[in-house]
Amino acid sequence: MSDHDEGVSVLAKQGTITFVGNVANGLFGFAIVMLMTRYVSPSIYGLFILATSIVLFMQVFGNLGLPLAIDYFVPQYLDDGEQGKAKGVIVQVTATVLVTSTIVAGVLAYGATFLSVFLGEPSLRIALLALSVTIPMLAIYNVLLTSYYSIKKLQYRVIMRDLVRPTVRFSITLGLLLAGFGLFGLLGGYIVGLLVAISVGTAVFLYKAWSVLTAETEFVPARPLVTYSVPLAMTSVVFVLMGQVDYFVLGFFLDSGDVGIYRVGYMLGSALMIIFNSLAPVFKPLIAETRDDSELVRERFRIAARWIAGFTLPIAIVLSLGATSYLSVFYTPQYAEANLVVVTLCGAFLFNAVFGGPDGTLLQGMGYSRIVFANTLVLFGANTLVSFLLVPRIGIEGAAIGSATALVLVGLLTLAELYYLDRVHPFTAAFGKVLLAGVPATAAGAVVVTLLESTTAIAAALPVAVVGTYALALVATDAFTEADARMAAEFGVGLENWSPRSTLDRLGSRLRGR
Repeated sequence: MSDHDEGVSVLAKQGTITFVGNVANGLFGFAIVMLMTRYVSPSIYGLFILATSIVLFMQVFGNLGLPLAIDYFVPQYLDDGEQGKAKGVIVQVTATVLVTSTIVAGVLAYGATFLSVFLGEPSLRIALLALSVTIPMLAIYNVLLTSYYSIKKLQYRVIMRDLVRPTVRFSITLGLLLAGFGLFGLLGGYIVGLLVAISVGTAVFLYKAWSVLTAETEFVPARPLVTYSVPLAMTSVVFVLMGQVDYFVLGFFLDSGDVGIYRVGYMLGSALMIIFNSLAPVFKPLIAETRDDSELVRERFRIAARWIAGFTLPIAIVLSLGATSYLSVFYTPQYAEANLVVVTLCGAFLFNAVFGGPDGTLLQGMGYSRIVFANTLVLFGANTLVSFLLVPRIGIEGAAIGSATALVLVGLLTLAELYYLDRVHPFTAAFGKVLLAGVPATAAGAVVVTLLESTTAIAAALPVAVVGTYALALVATDAFTEADARMAAEFGVGLENWSPRSTLDRLGSRLRGR
C-alpha cells in the first residue's frame, strides 16, 4: 500500500465524525430506553418494540433496497466527474421508493387488525396504524443517509441521525410520558423525531450538496441499479427479519414483558458495535472506488479490522463482565434478568464485526451483492431455527443463542469467501497482538467484579481497569504498525511514540547526549 493512501486519512477522519455521532446517538438511545422503562411497564414497552419491529421489517419492502445503490454508484460517478449521473441515481431512487413505500404503508394499515389478533396483542393494532405513516418517511430517511455516505460528508448524517432525531424524540417522549400518555407518548416521540430529522436532513443536504443537485440530470440505465439493488433488497428483507425475528418468536411463545426485557439486553450487547458502525459507512465507498486494486483493498481491510477489533474488544469485555451491574444501574433491577443475553451477544457481535460485519460491508463494496444475500439467508435461517427450538425451552436466552449462532456462522462464511475471492484476510502478527491484549484486560476486569459488591461501584471501576490494562498491553507488545500510526495521526495521536522500542530509543538518545 502507498505510504500516502488517502483512503486511510478519509477512513480516520470520517470514522471519527461518525464515532462522535454514534456516541451521541447511543447516549440518547440509552436515555430514551431508560426513560421508557421507568414510565411504562415492560409489557407496554414490549408492545412498542413489537410494533416498531414490524414497521422496520415492512419498510424494507417499501424501499426495495434501492438506497443501497446510492453509496455504490454515486461515488463512482463523482470520481469520474459525472455529477449529472450521480444526481440521476439519487433522483431515480427517491422517486421510486416514495411510490413503493406508500403502497407498503397502506398494506400495513390494512393488515394491522390481523397482526394484532395473530400475536394476541389487541393494542398492537393502534400502534401499527399510527406507525404505518413512518414507512414512507423511513424510505426518504434512508435515501438521505446513503446520499451522505456517497459524498463522504458524514458530519451531515451525524446532524440528522445522531443529534436532531434523538434530541427531538427524547424531548417529545418525555413531555408526553409526563403528561400520562403512555403508549401514545412512545409513538408520538418516534414519529415526531423522525419527521423533524428528515426535514433538517433534507435542508442540510440541499445546501451542502448543491453542486451535485444543480447539475443537469442524466438518468442512468435502470438495469445496473436493479441488478445491484435487488439482491441487497432481498438481503435487507432477510437481514431485518433476522434482526426482528427474536422479538417475533418471543412475542409468539412468551409475552410482551419478555420482549421488553430481551430488547434491553439486546441493546446493551449491541452497544459494542459502535466502532464498526462508525467506520462501515465510509469503508464501503472507499472499497467501491478501489475495488479493482486487490492489494489496496486488502491493506485497507486489515487496517479497518485491526482498529475495529482494538476498540471493540475492551468494550465487549466490560459489557460481558458487568452485564448484571449495568442492567441494574441503567435500567431497573428487573431487567438484570437479561444478563446472559448481553454476555452471549457480546461475543457474537465481536466476532462478526471484526470479520466484515453483519451486513457484509466489505463484500458489498467489492460488488458481491449476491453473496451478501446468500449469507443473509444463512443468517436468518440459523437464527430462526435455533430460536424456535430454544425459546420455548429456556426463554429469552434461547433467542440470544439463536442470534449468536447465526452471527458467528456468517462471520466464518465471510472470512472464507473473502479469502477465496480475493485472498483477503485480517490475520497478521499485529492483529494477533490486538487480540492477545484482551487476556490481561479480562483478568483485570474479573478482579474488579470479584472484589467489589456494589453494582454502582462495579459499573464505575470496570471500564477503568479493563481499558487501562488493555492499553498497557498494546504498548508493552509494540502492537502498533506504521499504518496504525498514520491513521492515528488523523486523530491527533502519535502512536509512533508509544512503543517500548521508541521509548528505549528516546532514552538512549538522551543518555548519549549527556
